[in-house]
Amino acid sequence: MKRQIITTGDGSKTIQIEEWNEQYHSVHGAIQEAKHVFLKHGLHYFLDQGQVVNDGGKTLSQNVSILEIGFGTGLNAFLTLLESRSNNLLIDYVGIEAYPVSETEISELNYPDQLQSEKGSDLFERLHQVSWEKPHLITSGFQLTKIQKFFHQITFKETFDIIYFDAFGSRVQPELWTESIFEIMFLALKSGGVLVTYSAKGSVRRAMQAVGFLVEKLPGPPGKREMLRAVKPFS
Repeated sequence: MKRQIITTGDGSKTIQIEEWNEQYHSVHGAIQEAKHVFLKHGLHYFLDQGQVVNDGGKTLSQNVSILEIGFGTGLNAFLTLLESRSNNLLIDYVGIEAYPVSETEISELNYPDQLQSEKGSDLFERLHQVSWEKPHLITSGFQLTKIQKFFHQITFKETFDIIYFDAFGSRVQPELWTESIFEIMFLALKSGGVLVTYSAKGSVRRAMQAVGFLVEKLPGPPGKREMLRAVKPFS
């Protein structure tokens, strides 16, 4: 399918699939959406649930394991990497993607410039340059493993603290928003783990609840009224 690079509402770029009229990120702002959905209501929410550990007044590093469903452009991974650098986090990040983005498309994305991140371009490029199917230490606090497979092939069990569920919308790929997929997500999370997604559809919420998640609606990012956060109860 034909893909093109477009500029979203906050100036950051994303990829559009013309045949589907579907984008990898919100047309209202790719970076704004990622920060709101995945960092604010995913990563920071999870961190806020734990106790801050101190050793003689010094905050220790917090270990967090994250699974991303739809690695795509690498924006969510890049933002999480930057958070690990500024918040003393040790992140083990696994990104699942069935159809990796091309080098040409990656070269046209402007996330490091938009975020005005020191050494951002080098780090963003490294996320995409490292090989698939094996772990790589991108920085001292961020390990990345990229895996090329379909979502229904995931077999992790009680491995992750957070899932960024960033699949294409149910309008174009309804099979990715079913009970069977969310059962796989439920099994992949540790007890108390968190799944966040930009979707707020009633059918999605009910599918999550059917497999055991506790689900809440939250205010959505710019251009979207609501989003969903699902928590796996402690067993």
